[in-house]
Amino acid sequence: MAGKGDSLKTIFYALGANFVIFLSKAAAAAMTGSAALLAEAVHSLADCGNQLLLLFGIRRAKRPPSPDYPLGYGKEIYFWSFLVALMLFSVGGMFSLYEGWHKLQQHEPLTRPWIAIAVLVFGIVAESVSMRACLLEVNKSRGNMNLWRWFHESRQVELVVIFGEDLAALLGLALALAAVVATMITGNSLFDALGTIGIGLLLMAVGVFVAIQVKAMLIGQSVDPVMRREIAAFLEAQPELGKIFSLITLQLGNEIMVAVQAEMADPEAPTSATITRINAIEVALKQRFPEVKWSFFEPDNSP
Repeated sequence: MAGKGDSLKTIFYALGANFVIFLSKAAAAAMTGSAALLAEAVHSLADCGNQLLLLFGIRRAKRPPSPDYPLGYGKEIYFWSFLVALMLFSVGGMFSLYEGWHKLQQHEPLTRPWIAIAVLVFGIVAESVSMRACLLEVNKSRGNMNLWRWFHESRQVELVVIFGEDLAALLGLALALAAVVATMITGNSLFDALGTIGIGLLLMAVGVFVAIQVKAMLIGQSVDPVMRREIAAFLEAQPELGKIFSLITLQLGNEIMVAVQAEMADPEAPTSATITRINAIEVALKQRFPEVKWSFFEPDNSP
C-alpha cells in the first residue's frame, strides 16, 4: 500500500551503488575497449541521474496545497518518475543500441578482458546490495502478493521505478558479463556487440513497462485494490451509515483523497446531528488510514 516502506532510503542506496559502479565501469571500458562495458557505464550514469530526479520529485511533491493546487502537489512525483522511464528508454537503451551497432561495424578487439570481468562481478555484487534494500521495502508493502502483481498494483511509484532500475541493472550486468566472457573465449568481438545490443533492448523494455505503470498514476489512479476494499469495509461497518452508493478514491503521491456518497442510518435525524456523525466518521477514517488527507462526504437517500 502507498505510504508504507522507506522509499527515500532505497533511493539513496541505489544512488550510492550506481555512482560507484559507474566509476568502475567507465574506467574498465576505457582500459578494455568493451562496448558492453561502455553501455553499462552510461546505463549506471543515467541511473544516477534518475535517482536525483526522484529525490527532486519527492521534495517537490511535499509542498503544501495552494489555491491553484487545492489537493497539493503529491502527483508531481509521477511526472518526474515518467521522465526517469523516458531516460531509461532513451539515454540507456538507445545509446546501447547505437554503441552495439557501431561495434558490429568496427570489430574492435577486446583488451585485458579480466579487468572487465572483475568490474562486472563487482557491479553485480553492488547492484545485488541495492536490490536487496529495495526488496526489503517492497516486502513491507506487498503482503502476500507476488512481485508481478505488486508491480502492477502498487501506488508507491518511487519503489516501482527503483525496482525496475535495479532489475534492469542486474540483468544488464549479467548480459554484459556473458558477452565479455564469450568474447574472451572465442576472440570474436561479435559477442561483445551483441551483448551491447541486448542491453539496449533490455533497458528499452524496462523503460516501457515502468512508463506504463507511471502513466496510470499520472492520469489519476485510485488507491490499490487492497486498500480500497479495506476502506469500503470500514465504511460499511459504521453503524451511522446505511447503504454506500459510491466510493471514489484517488492516489496523490503518498496521500489519498476519498469521496463517499452514502445513506445515513437515520435519515430523519436533524441536520446538526447528521453533520456531527459525518465528522466523527471522517475522523475515524483518517485515524484508521493515515494516508487519507482529504475526505468528502455526501449524505443521500438514492444512488
